[in-house]
Amino acid sequence: QVQLVESGGGLVQAGGSLRLSCAASGRTFSDYGMGWFRQAPGKEREFVASISWSGASTRYSDSVKGRFAISRDSAKNTVYLQMNSLKPEDTAVYYCAAGLIGVRTKVDYWGQGAQVTVSS
Repeated sequence: QVQLVESGGGLVQAGGSLRLSCAASGRTFSDYGMGWFRQAPGKEREFVASISWSGASTRYSDSVKGRFAISRDSAKNTVYLQMNSLKPEDTAVYYCAAGLIGVRTKVDYWGQGAQVTVSS
């Protein structure tokens, strides 16, 4: 079992920055690919970014590429999402995810979500 707890969400003006953190506990953190998804009101949950178990490989959705950066710190069992140049359309609940074979293939564990609101 892996427990994921997000933090760092909040309200920011368009053009601003936020950093989300996801602290993992339980099974070996380094075994898991990690990622972030988001869900806006009335929309389906969508992929945002992922990072491999080693940290060597990252992937981004087209909508955030060049603005967001995902990273992981295995010593702290934490994954981060640095969000820059935020837009109102980035407003959503952001979910941390862990997947043994990669979150783009299968999510094994979800966090509880963190609200990010970007005002225009």
